[in-house]
Amino acid sequence: MRIDLATVAGRADRPNEDWAATALPAFGQGGTLVLLDGVTPPSGDDGCVHSVPWFTARLGGSLIELSGSRRDLSLQEILAASIRRTADAHRSLCDLSHVRTPQATVVMARWGECEIEHLVLSDSVLLFEGRDGTVRPLLDDRLARLPPGSLASEAVVDAQLRNKEGGFFTAAADPSVADRAVTGHTPRGEVRALAALTDGAARWTEMFHAGDWADCFGVLGKEGAEGLIARVRALEDADTERVHLRHSKTHDDATAIHAAL
Repeated sequence: MRIDLATVAGRADRPNEDWAATALPAFGQGGTLVLLDGVTPPSGDDGCVHSVPWFTARLGGSLIELSGSRRDLSLQEILAASIRRTADAHRSLCDLSHVRTPQATVVMARWGECEIEHLVLSDSVLLFEGRDGTVRPLLDDRLARLPPGSLASEAVVDAQLRNKEGGFFTAAADPSVADRAVTGHTPRGEVRALAALTDGAARWTEMFHAGDWADCFGVLGKEGAEGLIARVRALEDADTERVHLRHSKTHDDATAIHAAL
């Protein structure tokens, strides 16, 4: 088994709000991975005295601990417990009812001798490479399915879409959001390798259309996680007319994990 992980901040003067970790071995012939992409609040207005990296480190630390030690709990149960644990750590100091209270996207995968369990919440990406080389994306596509233009206004996003029915969901302070995650089980024998990407790394496919998910997986296999992120940065720097970037930040925090089973 080989695991490759890389993360690069979007800006040198701002902390990286992504968080990622793996644990090996977990339950014999197994392991687990966790990847989070913290949501940056506009103007720092989120009702919390803590930073987004504080939140992702707290939540991520709980997720990797429980997914590596509590085989009796499903990934949904682990996410719910970890959100509750993180909320309890700062509810006395912060307004956790604030719509922009610190939050993050979540990708989790846990594999044993027989199967791989997965969970995806919001727009980070999980990819499975089959024994025949085909690549299957496991996505929570609720953001992508929103009407064009609905994300243009932060006020509209907060009032109508963020953690709301008909909108999209992230891990914030409500443990019940775990029930909204995309989950499933896959026989381990069907999977040769897997990968997890925050949307900053997934830009190679999703924003710049430099290749499909199979091509993206090929880059990870040949050039590693750092190689994929370097390709993304080169595309961002070259898009001086903002044909692809449009109103997005030029560089986003980017994190990738590639695990060959």
